[in-house]
Amino acid sequence: MPDKGSILPNILGAIGHTPLIALQRLVPDNGVRIAVKFEAVNPGGSIKDRIAPALIEVAEREHRLKPGGTIIEATAGNTGIALAMVAAVKGYRALFVVPDKMSADKIAILKAYGAEVKIVPDVGRDDENNYQNVAKRLAEEIPGGCYMGQFEQEANPHAHYMSTGPEIWEQTEGQVRAVVAGAGTGGTITGIGRYLKEKDPNILIIGADPVGSIFTGPVAPFKLEGMGEDYYPQTLDMHVVDRWMAVSDEEAFAMTRRLAREEGILAGGSSGAMVHVALRIAQELNPGDLIVALAPDTGRNYLSSIFYNHGNTDTFSQ
Repeated sequence: MPDKGSILPNILGAIGHTPLIALQRLVPDNGVRIAVKFEAVNPGGSIKDRIAPALIEVAEREHRLKPGGTIIEATAGNTGIALAMVAAVKGYRALFVVPDKMSADKIAILKAYGAEVKIVPDVGRDDENNYQNVAKRLAEEIPGGCYMGQFEQEANPHAHYMSTGPEIWEQTEGQVRAVVAGAGTGGTITGIGRYLKEKDPNILIIGADPVGSIFTGPVAPFKLEGMGEDYYPQTLDMHVVDRWMAVSDEEAFAMTRRLAREEGILAGGSSGAMVHVALRIAQELNPGDLIVALAPDTGRNYLSSIFYNHGNTDTFSQ
């Protein structure tokens, strides 16, 4: 990656090398430390910026994506935003299929990058209207269309094996005791987990999972975006995950708002889920141990949902 202190060749050079931020107030009372890997500072606003160039480069090498072609993907928003950013740099058309639970803020960002958006019901994978099924059909129907396949492509976890995992190891000087990450495609937790387990098999890889996701219990509807699934994606390696811990929408969203108000960290709902789980797992660790919790995206994606009508509207007395 180019030195960020130099002139970058394009916006993609700004991806990665995100800060690790120690929490000061949202901390356990037993001396365990928690730091968040703040991915919102990526140029597209999320950790998915790390995988988008790799997905496109693989499609180009395999001649599935050709000049003038259309990038098509099923996304909860952040991968779409990242792909739309890369598409703008490389001159591709972009079309994304999204579930109707996705925030209006993310849809607006996709359109700001020039992407087209098709909204479908948030239904299970066996339904023909499922966002992945619709995206795959469109890729077959549209001339020059190329389905990116973030749920299937090994380039997804490999991007985290090559970047996110090494960054965590270097930033903690190898002293990390546990990492908390979510799983939608599973690419993030798989890539990070593989890298860190090679460095130290004793590092705990903890999966934070929405109540209603298949990884921790019966499948049911949930509101959290970008994490949880109703099936096991190809890009998820369950062997690297030591433990899954369920978190409800309400717990995640409450912690997300606390991150903003008590730590000044404006992040998305999945970040709240991971910090909530980090605080729980901290009760089982020893003083001085360090937990890294992923903060995958910016809270600006959720101003109309998680943060809507939760602000302090009181005025100061005159």
